[in-house]
Amino acid sequence: MLTSSKELAAYYEEVAKLLAGGKEPSKEQAKLAANWVAGSLAAALNEHNLEIGESRIGAARLAGLLGRIADNTISGKIAKDVFEAMWAEGKDADAIIESKGLKQITDTGAIEKAIDEVMAKNPGQLADYRSGKDKLFGFFVGQVMKATGGKANPAQLNELLKKKLAG
Repeated sequence: MLTSSKELAAYYEEVAKLLAGGKEPSKEQAKLAANWVAGSLAAALNEHNLEIGESRIGAARLAGLLGRIADNTISGKIAKDVFEAMWAEGKDADAIIESKGLKQITDTGAIEKAIDEVMAKNPGQLADYRSGKDKLFGFFVGQVMKATGGKANPAQLNELLKKKLAG
């Protein structure tokens, strides 16, 4: 896919290099860039019947969005919404994240507070989980995500929730 045209390959190379701060990208950075260029960007180009040179999101702006995933400002899920807004509005990722209040919650105290509230509101599910119904973990994740508007950092949420549910 990324080698389907010289222009697309060059776009990918530029995104990856910009994401790496002008240096050689790490494997993680290269993979992140490849996934977004071959995934969301390619889908948007196809949907609007555009070539890479006509993209509404230049390499620097896509690298900016990917940088916000890499630094945990936003989650990959939130990034998809930001990408769509970037495509539609022509703004960069930071402007959209700020204007729509999409920053990911990475404050441990705020996540723990949301977990505590969800556990207090669901004593039956909590008792069931603690008696061995491990599948309820997903229920608690969903409820905390709902309580935080989908903004809790998923990795932090999982780690903190496991500790809290263990008692």
